[in-house]
Amino acid sequence: MFILAVSTQSVMTYVSQQLQRERETELLRIGQTYAQAIGAYYEATPGAIKRWPLRLEDLIEDRRQVAIKRHIREIYADPMTRQPDWVLVLASDGGITGVRSRSEVTPIRSGPQTLGQLTLVSASRYADWQFVYQPKSPRPLPLRMNEEVTKP
Repeated sequence: MFILAVSTQSVMTYVSQQLQRERETELLRIGQTYAQAIGAYYEATPGAIKRWPLRLEDLIEDRRQVAIKRHIREIYADPMTRQPDWVLVLASDGGITGVRSRSEVTPIRSGPQTLGQLTLVSASRYADWQFVYQPKSPRPLPLRMNEEVTKP
């Protein structure tokens, strides 16, 4: 009986860890999707002044141009909480630059993560991973011929 109980416990631990690993992978995929969608919204802003979305729903239906643009298909649930209850990472103007999970659970992958152009810092909990779009810094204008740079 004791051997059966110990083996059952080890199987349950393995299954639980495997489920967490799958949800963690899904969190990384969905977080990256949000960062890309926010970036697409930001870069698609008409005019010279770029704007961040004010709500996640703006990513589903971007009505700033003649034709509606969809940057994502739906508001995805956080795989760790299983609810669409993301914590929004806000810009200084109140727009959304990214999302993060509410989960306080310790991740299996705690080191830095690189997802394409998105880099996540080391984390002691899933809430530490912030899926934020970083705009490319504008290139400086080239100097015209015979112009000198003056140092202040």
